[in-house]
Amino acid sequence: MKGQLLTAILAATLAAPVALADADAIAKGKQIAWDRKKGNCLTCHAMEGGQQVGDNGPPLMMMKLRFPEKSDLRAQIWDPTKRNPMTNMPPFGRNHILSEAEIDLVVEYVHSL
Repeated sequence: MKGQLLTAILAATLAAPVALADADAIAKGKQIAWDRKKGNCLTCHAMEGGQQVGDNGPPLMMMKLRFPEKSDLRAQIWDPTKRNPMTNMPPFGRNHILSEAEIDLVVEYVHSL
């Protein structure tokens, strides 16, 4: 019994920094996504909590179902013309609108929606 309790406490302690790191990345990604001079995602997409929501792109919700693999979501943000050459979504990575690190943070945020 004590061994199980100790194992549970140890597991929770080790997982806590990962959860905090994820929450921090999500918060930073949201800030970039909502920044009008950076991601500016609200211009085209509806997102939970967004005030200035666009309807040009699909609503960003249930993203884990739409993009089970984060790498596919990252590829979409990096250069959406690969999947749809007629898209009006800007290629944030290919055109150097966002840095690699910024795209990674936006992916964490969008994937959490």
